[in-house]
Amino acid sequence: MGSAPGTHEFDTVSSRTVYSGAILALRLDQVAMPGGRVAEREVIEHHAAVAVAALDADDNLVLINQYRHPIGRRLLELPAGLLDKQGEDPLEAAKRELAEETGLAAREWSVLVDVALSPGFTDEALRVYLATGLYETDRPDPELEEADIEIRRVPLSEAVRAALAGEITNATAVAGVLALNTARATGATLRPADAPWPGMPTAFLDRKASDS
Repeated sequence: MGSAPGTHEFDTVSSRTVYSGAILALRLDQVAMPGGRVAEREVIEHHAAVAVAALDADDNLVLINQYRHPIGRRLLELPAGLLDKQGEDPLEAAKRELAEETGLAAREWSVLVDVALSPGFTDEALRVYLATGLYETDRPDPELEEADIEIRRVPLSEAVRAALAGEITNATAVAGVLALNTARATGATLRPADAPWPGMPTAFLDRKASDS
């Protein structure tokens, strides 16, 4: 007789790496399924990432319009970036990305929402911060796609409309915009900026460290 639903242990029977590149690796895992079967699962290991919903004193959200090569067009997004150094603090990474992509810093930070971006095939996860009390800071000279970034300040209400109308489709931006609007509407208490992040992926960075 099989185990009760929700109690099976999905043990990895075996695993092999098919590819390991600059920002991701592809693994093939053999996983024990309920009923005794073993099934193959393709898993992409990816860096953790952070994004920033930066809200100014006029209730405008700071968005960037950035070219994304895999889909061949520009997307309206939140400032965001990867945690690509072992032991890097997510909040410090968020501050860095906000400065690098917009030339802004913020006095107040909190955790807005955590997102597992596509758990059917990747461990990639992202934390979205809310940043307020914005002020200008030094912005490093942008490179590559970032040299083409257009910065826009959009009223939060307009960003919500754009997300629901399919004009903002970046998953991180949709999650951040709607979470911020919901938090504002309900008066929800946000987590502190240094709140634990148990879902932060580390497999890819651990792999890089072991290979070096």
